[in-house]
Amino acid sequence: MSSAEIKYIDKPHPLTGVTNAKLGIWLFLASEVMLFGALFSAYVLLRVGATSWPRGSDELNVPLATLNTIVLITSSVTMVMSWASLKLDNFGKFRRYMGMTIALSLAFLVIKTFEYTPKFSHYEVFLNDKTSVRGHLGEKHEDHILFTPDPEKDGEHAGVHPEEMRIERSDIRRLTNFGPRHSNFFALYFTLTGLHGLHIIGGIVVNTWLMFPGSAMWKTQRERFTGRVECAGLYWHFVDLVWIFLFPLLYLL
Repeated sequence: MSSAEIKYIDKPHPLTGVTNAKLGIWLFLASEVMLFGALFSAYVLLRVGATSWPRGSDELNVPLATLNTIVLITSSVTMVMSWASLKLDNFGKFRRYMGMTIALSLAFLVIKTFEYTPKFSHYEVFLNDKTSVRGHLGEKHEDHILFTPDPEKDGEHAGVHPEEMRIERSDIRRLTNFGPRHSNFFALYFTLTGLHGLHIIGGIVVNTWLMFPGSAMWKTQRERFTGRVECAGLYWHFVDLVWIFLFPLLYLL
């Protein structure tokens, strides 16, 4: 059966009031709500049940996350403008706005990389006396490690960079970087933001296809192509909305 014989691909179905494509994307987004809803619920349950929980603003880079929030909201605007350009029969503007959306999406991932990278080179040493030291790992030896603690943030020695210290391996209870293994907080942080990042990549792939090879449909089936861009836009707005919840939940509370 050719696409021309498939009903309701560019006209609303009389029962649902939307095209089959839009109905499909709404059903898909419903499953996404359940996915992220389960993860948000896990966050709430683990946090409520924890005896102590770190403040996101103390552990994460809030300025970079704020910048990423601005970038993602702006990309949502450009996504709407790309769809509106097609509705106004202006294919050139569609490509410009879609290109901006893709560029902003890539910028989001680059900024997220700058946020992720230091977490894997920053360590915390948990000692047998129930204390811990944060800093950067130096040389490892059979019976000890060399460790440079973080500079003091408060007190009379604030801003002073401490010298490298020697820590005996027999005194170490646990040594880990600030990756997912560090704590429940960072496990949830990397799970939620990592899954969100995968959704960003998926959106980039779809939008790039619509901008280049997929745009050939504009010459033959304009309504159908416009509908596809609208569906991609609904997905993109959902991805933005998830981040709007992630930002305060992880970074500010």
